[in-house]
Amino acid sequence: MTLDRISRGQKIEIVSIPDRDIKDQAIRLGIFEGARVTCFEKLPAGPVVILNRKQKIAIGRKLAERIQVKVV
Repeated sequence: MTLDRISRGQKIEIVSIPDRDIKDQAIRLGIFEGARVTCFEKLPAGPVVILNRKQKIAIGRKLAERIQVKVV
């Protein structure tokens, strides 16, 4: 499953982040493979907002389509 297909309120675990450059930037925000986060908001045709601890992070839809996750 990819990040763009989750629903608001779902708790997920990041399985795979595709691109090395994106992975490096995500690590700085506390998002890495194995991290558990919650979907805070999902805007129609817009970004997916995830909650990582107390930090909200908006991830663009095109990028969210490439990040593999699983529901926990």
